[in-house]
Order: sequence, then C-alpha cells, then structure tokens
Amino acid sequence: MSKKPARAGRRTEALTKAQIVEAAIAILDSEGVAALTFRTLSTRLATGSGAIYWHIANKEELLGAATDHIVAAAMDAAKVPNRKPREAIRAIATAVFDAFDAHPWIGGQLSLAPGRTGMLQVFEAIGGRLVALGVPAKDRFDVWSALVNYIFGVAAQNADNARRAEEGRTREDMLGTLAEAWGQLDASQFPFLHEVAVQLPGHDDREQFLAGIDLILDGALERRP
Repeated sequence: MSKKPARAGRRTEALTKAQIVEAAIAILDSEGVAALTFRTLSTRLATGSGAIYWHIANKEELLGAATDHIVAAAMDAAKVPNRKPREAIRAIATAVFDAFDAHPWIGGQLSLAPGRTGMLQVFEAIGGRLVALGVPAKDRFDVWSALVNYIFGVAAQNADNARRAEEGRTREDMLGTLAEAWGQLDASQFPFLHEVAVQLPGHDDREQFLAGIDLILDGALERRP
C-alpha cells in the first residue's frame, strides 16, 4: 500500500526542543510576550500543538527555556581563556547588556524568576571573579549585590528605553527633548543638571554602563586592607 502524501504546509521531519525555543525567541523579539501562544508557535513551525507539548508543558516553561537560552549564549560569548578578573566582569556585564538590548523581553522574565539557571550562572560568574580580584571577604556580598543589581537594572532600563523609541520616537529625539528641558531649568536651583544637559544627547549608553562597572569595582578595591 502506498503512503499517503503529507499535507501541504505540514512539517515532515521530527521537531526538536531547540527548534521550538528558537521559534519562540523569534516571536518574542518581533511581537512580544503577549503574542507568544502555542497556536502562533504551531503555525510558525508548521506542526500541531501536540508536537510542541511533547517537549514543552506550558508557556511559562517555554519562556524560561527561551530566557535561559539567551543568557547562556551571552555567557558563552563572554568566555575568553585567561582573561583577568576585572576584564571578565566587564565582559559578562557587556554580554548581559547586549542580550537585553537585543531581546528586551528577557528583563521581565528574569525579574519574575531570579532562580532561573541563566540568572544563577551570571550570579556565580560575577561572584567568582570578585574572589579572584581580591575583594575582601567581608565586602564581597555588598559588592556582588551592587554589581548584579546595577547590571540587570541598567540593562533592563536601556532595553525599555529602546522599546519606547520603537513606538515612535528615536533615542536621540527623547534625549534631545530631555536635555532641552534641563537647559531651561533655573541654573541657580539645578546647576548640575545644567552642566550635564549638553552631554545627554550624544552620550553612548554602553560606555556609560561600563563606566559604572568600573566605579563600583574601583570603590571595592579601595577598601582592601
């Protein structure tokens, strides 16, 4: 007996979890968390929802897998053999910053579940480098806490700003408007804001982010006995 021909548009090869996660990330990047459903995923993968449920139980699990995949990729990108501890911390911070910039939705996912594997990898990597850097044991928790909160907080804020810019206004427009508003403030009451207003429109977010990392590390190392 001859086999029935496969229905047009249907996948003929076996579906893998990696393919599901990659397709989910594509939807999340282009349309956001609300758009990710098993129906839209089935359409994109040209398969039935049952094939997806075989690998992924629900949307929460799918979001977790997608988030961990991106963070793991960022950590892999930051790995360079024999890199000095300070350089390694900067590389990890930059990788997280860039991951948030490319995938703005992961900030919300990590804040909802700070115990995810990807998050724990970043936590451990930062903490281990502080030991190697020579930060005193009595200060490590405070320095680590300041660093990870700064890294994830600033990365998430930058991603949110980028998302707002996509809604109709460019980053340069928004910063230009803010700089103009600060420039019109009473200079006697807001001298500092007057001073930095001219730096707002042209500053590089990534460079400013890394400057903050250096300030935290410099302060930590000054406390060594």
